[in-house]
Amino acid sequence: MLPASPPDVEIMTIGDELLYGQVIDTNSAWMGQQLGQLGLRVRQITSVSDRADEIVQALDLARQRARVVLLTGGLGPTKDDLTKHVLARYFGTELVLHEPSLRDVEAIFARFNRPMLEVNRQQAFLPAACTPLRNPVGTAPGMWFEDQGTVFVSMPGVPFEMKRIMQDTVLPRLQAHFQLPPIEHAVLMTVGQGESFLAEQIADWEAQLPPNLKLAYLPSLGGVRLRLSALPDGQPDLRPRLEAQLPELRRLLGSYLFAEGEVPLEAALGQLLQQRGLSIGTAESCTGGAIAQRLTSVAGSSAYFRGSVVAYHNDVKVQQLGVRPETLAEHGAVSEATVRQMAEGLRRTLGVDVAVATSGVAGPGGGSPDKPVGTFWLAYADQHQTVTRRITFDRGRQLNIEYVTTVALNLVRQHLPALEEPAG
Repeated sequence: MLPASPPDVEIMTIGDELLYGQVIDTNSAWMGQQLGQLGLRVRQITSVSDRADEIVQALDLARQRARVVLLTGGLGPTKDDLTKHVLARYFGTELVLHEPSLRDVEAIFARFNRPMLEVNRQQAFLPAACTPLRNPVGTAPGMWFEDQGTVFVSMPGVPFEMKRIMQDTVLPRLQAHFQLPPIEHAVLMTVGQGESFLAEQIADWEAQLPPNLKLAYLPSLGGVRLRLSALPDGQPDLRPRLEAQLPELRRLLGSYLFAEGEVPLEAALGQLLQQRGLSIGTAESCTGGAIAQRLTSVAGSSAYFRGSVVAYHNDVKVQQLGVRPETLAEHGAVSEATVRQMAEGLRRTLGVDVAVATSGVAGPGGGSPDKPVGTFWLAYADQHQTVTRRITFDRGRQLNIEYVTTVALNLVRQHLPALEEPAG
């Protein structure tokens, strides 16, 4: 007998700042990912203003669509934070002091040696009908309600507070409350191939998957995250049956596959550098230090990352990286010859084994007929070779920089295997 279908979920974000675009809703995306790991489907995401009548209306509609309603926002100490009061009225209950929550709030203010105001004390007053959810990193507790078969959970809108409550309490409670069957996942990270081309490449493999194995394509700039999920079908050995499908998928993905599990490209590249005992540096013009930022976002990157030269002005390219003035005069800053000399010059300047360089027209201005906005040159240099690459990509300045940064990291990854030992 197959397990019962898991309940649908609705996410509700509360706050005028979200509707006005003053704050970007990153909470819903993260929550959707975590819920998906449990096999819970987010049916709808709703944003609501800081008005009591609109919150009530949204709650009424949400309970018609879903058996789990997750709310974030509106739990702060100011007058426009209405969520707790609206929920108390909605469930016909009153606010009462929850002593454990009060002790948590007092401990936070004591830790920072700050006086606690009455508005902060009021945050420990919670609807009597709720199950309080401890917030160990903030002053607003979460709340769990059960009403006519629907679970309502209210959490702070501050991302790190919401994530802590979700991970510590909400996700385990949902799994236990609905007796969710286990779902197995395998994640394969790819870069350098678009979603449609990748899908075509593995189409025959995907077509032969058993009915309970589902493949999801999760694209981003420059890469695609593949998530293979094994849904319970009443048969044993769910995980081994999922893993039996992976060797052929790995073979088909080939060099586009750079990691398994939720591993960022910069972390996978860092592992390769560390395993080989190699150092790296970046010479960046159009990317403005974005490659260095990605590399140094990885804990322990000091073991292989030596430094960066952001050579935005041509004078810096000449003085710091050794680019020849005649190269700039003849070919310009955005050229194969220039990025080649930038990468090779950085190796000498910083004494690194591996260097990557970028120069391009990120936009929105600065283009020309022969070098329009979205024209970029990249170079990779090690002791054996210098490899250059020209790409064209224009989706606005910020996306251009993000994409070129990913391509540059992948350029390094693609050519590291050619190295046998550090330059010394």
